[in-house]
Amino acid sequence: MSIITPEIEYVDRSIESIRYLEHGWPSDLCRWHSHREIELHLIVATRGKAFVGDYIGEFRPGSLFLTGPHLPHNWVTDEITSRQVSTRDMLVQFDQESVNSLSLAFPEFDDMRQMFELARSGIEFHGFDAKLVQRRLAEIRDSSGPARILAFLQLLVEINQHAEMRQLSVVAVTQPEDSNKHTRIASVVDHITQHFAEDISLETAAELACMSPTAFSRNFQKITGNRFLEFLNRVRVGQACSMLYATDQPVSAICYEVGFQNLANFNRHFMKMKNMTPTAYRALARVDLVKKEAAS
Repeated sequence: MSIITPEIEYVDRSIESIRYLEHGWPSDLCRWHSHREIELHLIVATRGKAFVGDYIGEFRPGSLFLTGPHLPHNWVTDEITSRQVSTRDMLVQFDQESVNSLSLAFPEFDDMRQMFELARSGIEFHGFDAKLVQRRLAEIRDSSGPARILAFLQLLVEINQHAEMRQLSVVAVTQPEDSNKHTRIASVVDHITQHFAEDISLETAAELACMSPTAFSRNFQKITGNRFLEFLNRVRVGQACSMLYATDQPVSAICYEVGFQNLANFNRHFMKMKNMTPTAYRALARVDLVKKEAAS
C-alpha cells in the first residue's frame, strides 16, 4: 500500500444505489480509507488484521463486518499465511439515506435502521451462515435493476434476524471528506501497517505526515482513537499473534521480528492486549486450528 494513497472514496450514486465489489490479494485497493456509504464486507479467503476505527482484531474466511459512514477501515492479509488469491472478499456499499427512507415508508424495516446506527462504530457479525451470505452476495453481483435491490434486501433481513452483533470501535472515529489532516494521518497508518517491524519513531511519523511532533500526536489520537505508540504496538502484537499460530518460531524470535526491542517489553504489551502470555495464546490458537481442521 502506498503511503500517498488517498483515504477517501467517492461513489457516483446516480449510476447505482448498491455498489458490489470484489478484491483479490494482493491489491492496491486494500488500504486504510473511508467513504460516506455503509459497507457490508465478507472475507472469503486468507487471514489477517481488521482495522475499524480504533479497533484492531483478526479476520479469517467467513468474517463479516458492517462499517458505517466515514468510519475508516482496512483489512490487511498476513504475509506469513497469504497466497495470491483472485477473490479475497466480497462487499456491497449503499447509502444510509436510502435505508432510512425505506424504514420510514415501511415500519417493518425499523429494526434494520437500528443495526445501521450501531454500524457507526463498526460491527462484526457472529452466528450466521457464511456460505449463505456468500451466495446472497453472488446474487447481488449477478443481478441488476429491481432484482438486485430485492436480493440486497433479502440479505440484510437474514443477517439482521439471525446474526449476533459485536460493536468494534470504542471511540467514535469518523473522517470528514474534506480534511487534509485525515489524509496525512491515513498515510501514516498505511505506513505503519506495512513497516511495523522497523524502528518508527514519533518524529519519523510526524515527518511523514508533514506535521510537528506535537501536532501529529494530537491529530493521530483524535483521528484514530489511539496514541501513536499504542497503535504501533497493537499492530505489532497483532502480527505476533499471526506468527504464533502459523509458525513454530520461538517467542523470542517473533518478539524481535515484529519490531519489539526486548522480550520483557513484548511480553508486557502482549499480556496487556490479549490477557494471556504469548505461549498461552499459541497453545489456544493451535487447539482452535485443530478443531477447524477436524470439522472441515
